[in-house]
Amino acid sequence: MTVELDPIHVLVLAIIVLWLGEQITARLTFLQRFSIPIAVTGGLLCSLVVAGLDVFGDIRVGFDLALRDTLLLVFFSTIGLSAKLRLLKEGGRLLAILGALTLLFLALQNGVGVLTATLLGEPPGYGLIGGSVSLAGGHGTAITWGALGEEAGFSGAAALGLAFATFGLICGGLVGGPIAGWLIRRHNLSPSASSEGDEDRVVPADEGEPIVSVTSRQVIRTLLLLAICVWIGADLNELLRERGTVLPGFLTAMAVGIMLTNLADWRGRPVDPPTLNLFNDVSLHLFLAMSLMSMQLTQLAGSLGGVLVLLVLQVVLTVAFAIFVIFRLCGRDYDAAIMAAGYSGLGLGATPVGIANMNAVTSRFGPSPKSFLVIPLVGAFLLDIINAFVIQTYIELLSR
Repeated sequence: MTVELDPIHVLVLAIIVLWLGEQITARLTFLQRFSIPIAVTGGLLCSLVVAGLDVFGDIRVGFDLALRDTLLLVFFSTIGLSAKLRLLKEGGRLLAILGALTLLFLALQNGVGVLTATLLGEPPGYGLIGGSVSLAGGHGTAITWGALGEEAGFSGAAALGLAFATFGLICGGLVGGPIAGWLIRRHNLSPSASSEGDEDRVVPADEGEPIVSVTSRQVIRTLLLLAICVWIGADLNELLRERGTVLPGFLTAMAVGIMLTNLADWRGRPVDPPTLNLFNDVSLHLFLAMSLMSMQLTQLAGSLGGVLVLLVLQVVLTVAFAIFVIFRLCGRDYDAAIMAAGYSGLGLGATPVGIANMNAVTSRFGPSPKSFLVIPLVGAFLLDIINAFVIQTYIELLSR
C-alpha cells in the first residue's frame, strides 16, 4: 500500500514535526546541551516512523517535495536580502581565509574518499562519490555526478551518492552543536559587545531578548521582496541555462536579493531586519524538517554497510578540520566557534544544515552576526564553485 502526501499535507506534517522536535528538545537535556536543531530531532523521529510503517505495516509513504524546493529559494533569498555591501566588506578577509580553507578541505575530503575506496578494493571513482560530490555537494550534486558516473561505468553511483548525501545531512546536523559547545566551554568564550548591538544582519532571536513586534505591513513588504527574488531568480536561472551556464536555482535567487537590498538601502527604505529574521527562521526549519522526515531509510539500508566506514572517516575529518583549522584560523573567539559549527554542516550536509547548527548554538549562547554573514556566503557562492574545480581536478588525475 502506498500513501502519497501532496504539498499541503507535507507542509502540515512538517509543522507537526517541528512542534514535536521542540517539545522533545525541551524535555531532553542532552539535546539542549549539544544544541541539536529541532528540525533534526523531529525529522529523524518522523523518518523512523515512516520506515516502521514500511517494514511492519507494508505501507510506503511518498512525499511531494515541491514546496520544500520553494522554501529553499525563500531561505536563500533572505540571505541575499541581508547581504548589504557595507557588511560584505567586513567579511572580506574572513571570506578569503575560508575560501582557501574550503579548497584544502574539499581536497582532503576527496583524498580520504579515494584512498578508502582503493583500500577496500573499489574503483577510486566511488571515493569521489563518497567525498565532496555527495557530502559537501549535497543531494543535487550527488544526483548530477552520480548519473555521470553511471554513464562512465560506475554501477549504482547515483544510489550511492544519495545514500552518502542523506547520511551526511544527518551527521552534519548532529555534530555542529557539540563542536561549538565544546569550544565555547573549553575556551570560556562569549559574544562580543559589538555583536549584541548589531541589528542589520539576519540572526536568530535569542530567547532572552525582548520581543520585537512585526506588523502586517512589514510582512507584506518582505513577502513582496521574497516573491521578486524567487520569480526573477528563476527566470534568470533559466536564461543562463539556455546560454549554457548551469547554476543552482538558489544562487540566482540570492543574487537578486543582494541587488534588491542594496537598492532599497540606496533609496532610503531598508528591509526590516526582524521581519526578515522571521522568514529566514521559518523557511529554514520547514525546509530541514521536510528533508529529514521524507528520508526513505529502508531504501538506504542496503547501502549502509559500504557507506558506514567511509562516512565515519569523513565525519572524523570534518570535526577535526572544524576544531583545529576553522576555529584556530578564524580567530579562536566566539565567532570562530560558531563558524566551526556552521562549517561542519557545510562539509557534511548542506548550507541550511550549517545555518541550523549556528541557529541552535546562538539561541543558547548568544548572537554571532559575523558568522551569519560569512558562512552563508561560503556555502552559497564559494563552496559550489570550488567543489566543481576540485572534483574535475580529481577526475583528470584519476583518469591518467
